[in-house]
Amino acid sequence: MRVSVSNLTFGYDYRTVLKDVSFEIEDGDFLVVVGNNGSGKSTLVKCLLGINPVPDGKVFLDNKEINQFENWIRIGYVPQKLDDFNYEFPITLNEIMHVSRYSKVTEEQKLALLDRMGILELQHENINTLSGGQLQRVFIARALINRPDLLILDEPTVGVDKENVEQFYNVVNGLNEDGVTIILISHHLSPGNANYTHIMQLREGRSFLRSASDLHAGGDSRHGV
Repeated sequence: MRVSVSNLTFGYDYRTVLKDVSFEIEDGDFLVVVGNNGSGKSTLVKCLLGINPVPDGKVFLDNKEINQFENWIRIGYVPQKLDDFNYEFPITLNEIMHVSRYSKVTEEQKLALLDRMGILELQHENINTLSGGQLQRVFIARALINRPDLLILDEPTVGVDKENVEQFYNVVNGLNEDGVTIILISHHLSPGNANYTHIMQLREGRSFLRSASDLHAGGDSRHGV
């Protein structure tokens, strides 16, 4: 999915959070957005998801103005923490996938997705018995069950141990290689994980976009952060 943002300014009450943010990514790109707390990362995500109202002509999804965009099932979103989720509620992984499924996905396709996420053997487990890394993969599977074209991940490795972080990036890199456009929000850069094509830094609400080839002149255009 192509994403285009043009001179987007957004704020709450009298506080401006995003200041003339502009960037474009093409179908199949992998964008990492980095910035300190309060830099506007979560606000930008909410603008891309249509949660924050933005003026016409500022945000386009597949060349369609966001206020006219209707096919939201094409976008998968994994927040840093699922605020609408009761982690103590006795629900199984299978039940989560069932209530999250809106498109015509067969049982075989669902099982194949769980297998790819490395959680097939957990399908009958209650989520309150899972580790942080396992839960993260459950949330990604939940976002992918409807086969989106764009996947937005908000600081997805917070609280996840090193081994599961490596597994996470293996999964996400593979999804991107299969053609899924990725936008990954991160608090800081870390070496050798995401095979990104672009990186954008937010500083005091302003955006600074560079391609991987710009950052690594003369090398491969996909490098880790």
